[in-house]
Amino acid sequence: MTLMGWRRLLGAALLGLALMGLAVPAWAAGTACPPEPAPLRAEQVQEGQRQALDRGFLWAVKQGGRTSWLYGTVHVARLPWMFPGPAVMKALNASRTVALELDMLDPDIARRLTAAVVAPKGQPPLPAPLARRLAQQAEAMCAGPALAPLRPEMQAMTLVALAGRRLGLEPAYGIDGFLAGMARGLGKPVISLETPESQIALLLQPTRAASEALIASTLDELENGRALRTMQRLAEAWGAGQLDELASYAQWCDCMNTAEQRAFQRRLIDERNLVLADKLAALHRDSGPVFAAVGALHMTGPEGLPALLAARGFEVERVPYPAALGFTR
Repeated sequence: MTLMGWRRLLGAALLGLALMGLAVPAWAAGTACPPEPAPLRAEQVQEGQRQALDRGFLWAVKQGGRTSWLYGTVHVARLPWMFPGPAVMKALNASRTVALELDMLDPDIARRLTAAVVAPKGQPPLPAPLARRLAQQAEAMCAGPALAPLRPEMQAMTLVALAGRRLGLEPAYGIDGFLAGMARGLGKPVISLETPESQIALLLQPTRAASEALIASTLDELENGRALRTMQRLAEAWGAGQLDELASYAQWCDCMNTAEQRAFQRRLIDERNLVLADKLAALHRDSGPVFAAVGALHMTGPEGLPALLAARGFEVERVPYPAALGFTR
């Protein structure tokens, strides 16, 4: 399983935890568990918006005399990143509809996510050595028993997300979730481009052996530190708006070494992009202008969403930000 695969789906697992009344556990710094991120006060939000910088990747997509926007996001972030900068905010204000991979604030989406991430009754246990490794990682990140109700694949995925807290990357500060709340505050309808079932289906394997292999490889990435290194490099690229670095992900992620890994990446990104591009084209026509926020790795290369929309007759132009950003921790 590639790290970016986990990152694509981590929101579902974390929301499932919250919906079951379980705290999302914190990264263990040494032997102490840091406190959960506190809910933001109104003055913190106002200050964050005043100081916000444009980060990530924004495109204007034009067709039929109408302009929509495509924004590449990350699903875990640092607190200052959560607030849209001036260019992104301008695009959001000019939109009629906001489209996200999943609208985490939609009660129906929330209910279906909960059902999708919880382990089905009667599911056989993992082999004892694999279960011990999973439990050790959960303890190291202060998860305790909180992950137990989830499918084992979702447990491993959530642990990768929690590892990012060592870098100051919080699921609670994910860009998509903040945009969902902001859109409601602006009185704009929010549309889910995908379904909980389709996203979770990407994670579930056709056989028990394949599922166990996926969990084992994910734990390998956590134990050898590669998951954290990859997450840091991706975060730096997003925070500094470095599209070239993101576009070369396949060359440095160490996640395209086998035919199975390459096939999974095509399924995870390229095949989904074809469906997303068609939905975005239809939304632009029927409900535009649209502000569409999708994970940033969907934006690169000839199979990325900007290229696919251009192939569908859109005029696509990346929106320049006022100044080049340096990455700040």
